[in-house]
Amino acid sequence: MTTNTTTNFSGPGIDQTGNVDPHAVTISGIALNPLYAPADLPVSLQNYERDINNPGEYPYTRGLFPQGYRTRLWTMRQFAGFGSADDTNERFKYILAQTATKTAANTGLSTAFDLPTLMGRDSDDVLSMGEVGKCGVAIDTIEDMHRLYADIPIGSVTVSQTINGPACVIWAMYLAMAKQRDIPWNQLGGTLQNDILKEFHSQNEFIYPPEASVKLVVDTIEFQSQHLPKWNSVSISGYHIRESGSSATQELAFTLRDGMEYVEACLLRGMDIEEFAPRLSFFFNAHNEFFEEIAKLRAARRIWARMMRERYGAKNKRSWFMKTHVQTAGCSLTEQQPYNNIVRVAYQAMAGVLGGCQSLHTDSMDETLGLPTEQAVTIALRTQQILAHETGVTRTTDPLGGSYFIEALTDKVEAEALAYIEEIDNMGRGPWKPEHATTSSLDDGGCVSGIHKGYFRRQIAEASYRYSEECEAGDRVIVGVNEYIDPNEVRQVEILTISEEVETVQNERLAEFKSRRDAAAVSSALEAIRSAAREGENVMPSLVEGSLANCTLGEMVQAMADIYGRYTGGPEW
Repeated sequence: MTTNTTTNFSGPGIDQTGNVDPHAVTISGIALNPLYAPADLPVSLQNYERDINNPGEYPYTRGLFPQGYRTRLWTMRQFAGFGSADDTNERFKYILAQTATKTAANTGLSTAFDLPTLMGRDSDDVLSMGEVGKCGVAIDTIEDMHRLYADIPIGSVTVSQTINGPACVIWAMYLAMAKQRDIPWNQLGGTLQNDILKEFHSQNEFIYPPEASVKLVVDTIEFQSQHLPKWNSVSISGYHIRESGSSATQELAFTLRDGMEYVEACLLRGMDIEEFAPRLSFFFNAHNEFFEEIAKLRAARRIWARMMRERYGAKNKRSWFMKTHVQTAGCSLTEQQPYNNIVRVAYQAMAGVLGGCQSLHTDSMDETLGLPTEQAVTIALRTQQILAHETGVTRTTDPLGGSYFIEALTDKVEAEALAYIEEIDNMGRGPWKPEHATTSSLDDGGCVSGIHKGYFRRQIAEASYRYSEECEAGDRVIVGVNEYIDPNEVRQVEILTISEEVETVQNERLAEFKSRRDAAAVSSALEAIRSAAREGENVMPSLVEGSLANCTLGEMVQAMADIYGRYTGGPEW
């Protein structure tokens, strides 16, 4: 038995001193009954039309669309990125070749960038040394962007870009590349992760202060609403919050509240909610606690729909939709007995599907050891295809709806998430009111205030500590790690490594690129970016022009840093 010191749990499995029996509570600490029956009928089932309703009906607890996956499967989006743009381009083509059958229309490419790119630094920056191409693809220039997507039909294949701090710059390079390929922007479909708030909570890949960072997200949302009708301008991401050790309810609450912060920032700019809300998207983790993960996604749709309609006054039902991508939990994968990870990923993927996700990424079994090999990527993709075509989960919409257990758990997850949201609201301006649009600013948003107070980091650290204590004590069984250990285990999994030559070649290309640029055009373009930032204008047009003028990623990032400054953390960090 372990003692929880971070959450006030009560119910089955909890004694009067707060000792928790992990067998009686979920990973997030939600106490469960040993049996659910008609006597446990949850409040939501007593108010079916108000709280649950049919699939495709507000508040979308049972799913966004009446037919669910019966008429359209989820998008099978596989994550790839390593080494050079040419290396990743080859992996993209391999993934597309593996889906060139019935699911081809539901295939998307998700791009992972290396650490220097994620931090907005060019490959020749002294701080990039030793990291170029190691954990993703290195992108410095518009020519790299052309190589990355060479021969990829970006006008018909959706593209996701997992980048945050310099997201507006990478997106500008992508749009400039499309322009040079004569592909109209209104044909481009995809998602820019672009969720900077969660970087301050968990992942640390931020560049500018929170207020300036949120302003840049609003710039991209505004630009998308004007020019790219098929693009999702931000993927509000709980995934990384969960990977940092949060509970499921923290992941849900912090993610939705981040999304609300972006909505409020757009309203402060004077944007019409119906113009941008339909293209907001979400990104959640699917962890090991199978039923809790399903309940989390159901609660997420319900909370978001109600917030958009009741709190912000959206009238278009598409503005109420919480569209979500799900990725299986990388943090749950184990180095020990790595083939066990195939099983973990399969169940996590099924939780995402039963929860009603719109797209899904399945992790490769070897990701805890290094970058995934082609064999591991294929197994991960086949997992989704087997789930879609052999298990029968697509034959009826929301097959778990109406379960006493699922509906009661959904209610509990929702209640805990709403309590967190209320707490975050009260750190700033409070719950949104129409008059805030003219009397408030980015500075008094609940999330921005919480960042400066260190609130999110403390909450996540406490949840992570509790879970790790339970695992170390053996109260939570992790197969192959603290139980069912094989002392004679010999790992027979190939590990993909990135040659140091990638960095050498990338820097040679970058030097050659710089040597043939029009220096005056570069200087003028960078000054235009500084001017847009200084005057509070939308920076996207100047960044697109900067990309076309052959400015590098690092140069454009620094041009904005000249105005916004760089953030190193507040006093609570």
